[in-house]
Amino acid sequence: MPTSAAGSRRQRRRGSELEAALLDAAWDELVEVGFAKLTMESVASRARTGVAVLYRRWANKDELVLAALQHYRHTHPVDAPDTGTLRGDLLAQLKSVSEARAAFFAIATAAAFSGLLADTGLTLAQGRERIMDAQPLPLFRTIYQRAHERGEIDLERIPSAVLAMPFDLVRHDLLMDLKPPKPARIRSIIDELFLPLVRNHDTDV
Repeated sequence: MPTSAAGSRRQRRRGSELEAALLDAAWDELVEVGFAKLTMESVASRARTGVAVLYRRWANKDELVLAALQHYRHTHPVDAPDTGTLRGDLLAQLKSVSEARAAFFAIATAAAFSGLLADTGLTLAQGRERIMDAQPLPLFRTIYQRAHERGEIDLERIPSAVLAMPFDLVRHDLLMDLKPPKPARIRSIIDELFLPLVRNHDTDV
């Protein structure tokens, strides 16, 4: 078999493999040139496919970029640590999340303010829901459940807003500064804000 034919066969991608390759190419293009300069043609070229392949899946570059942001976040999860204590787990998790998500937040924020939200007609709240971790509790469910089973907290007595607060504050810092919060800031969130609130609802902590 000629080398060119073998190479062509190796490049054939279908279904989920093809879609993942297209979304990876869109993310790489977004990182390299930004939302304003990204085009369906440039993504197709990077993915080594025809632009019609993109249009069969996404109506325009806005929908493609939204899908690429979601794809990147879903394919780069942050594992829950297990240090043996609620405080230790939260400190480790917030550090890991902020370091892992800093670049993502910078890219997503740049895209949002470069026309993505205006072009799609999404509000800031809708954009956050589509692009970022709009529901933080799933990220921390494992940590809180382990703490509950160890007897450190009683999940039935702590409001969901309190449980979500550490992540909400770190996410706010990431959006404002586009870089991970300093360790002292993370410790302050846990020791001075979150744990006192938890103790207010659960005197056994």
